[in-house]
Amino acid sequence: MTGSVVAGIGWVTSQGPGRGREAREFSMTADPIPPVTREDVFPEPNLRFGRLPQYSRVGMAAVAFALRDAGMEHWETKRSAGIVASTRAGCLATDIEYYNTVLPEGGGLPSPNLFSCTLPTCFLGEAAIQFGLTGPTLIVSDSAEDALSGVRMALESLSCGECGTMLAGHIDLPAGPAIPGIRPPWAGGLFLVLENARDPAAGGYGTLDLSEGGAVRHDGVEIADLNELVRSCIGFPRPL
Repeated sequence: MTGSVVAGIGWVTSQGPGRGREAREFSMTADPIPPVTREDVFPEPNLRFGRLPQYSRVGMAAVAFALRDAGMEHWETKRSAGIVASTRAGCLATDIEYYNTVLPEGGGLPSPNLFSCTLPTCFLGEAAIQFGLTGPTLIVSDSAEDALSGVRMALESLSCGECGTMLAGHIDLPAGPAIPGIRPPWAGGLFLVLENARDPAAGGYGTLDLSEGGAVRHDGVEIADLNELVRSCIGFPRPL
């Protein structure tokens, strides 16, 4: 499989937001995620972002930071770029938050804002509208400890020629006591911009591909998990 260039990286973790060209350290843990505000992500007012719950805000912010890191945040013409992310708990925290608004007064006060975000893919549509993306968008239910299923699916999509650019990553919030049996080992949002057409020497973080056995490789070296992937990439970011 021909490698895809990692053009940009963005994230929101327990340490806050970040992107590859502004950091040399990265760690995604299971710790709580601080609230994400509009001012953290967009310099101008953004009504869509303001009504999103935490899960969707984390995902939307990570997409924004990844595109900004790749120099692709601003657009005039829609682009054939897709988004795929793995998750273990999905938006269950949002679902519970919404259900708690249904309970009072016999269901007379359900939140329409929360209801509109009660699918794990909802923020992908918001991101596609915000950034002019027209490629496939999907969430992958992932019980693997390496949290790389989204990256694998994105690389397969790029290899098949579904589109030339994919944002790939992972999103989860810490599961509270209301979600028994699901304990995501990774909390936060992370996205990598993967491009087939970009010259690796023109700016980026090396290339990703899949081995014959399905292992993710960064510049030919097999990667164990999500943390190792990002750390391997940001060890030598090349300027745009």
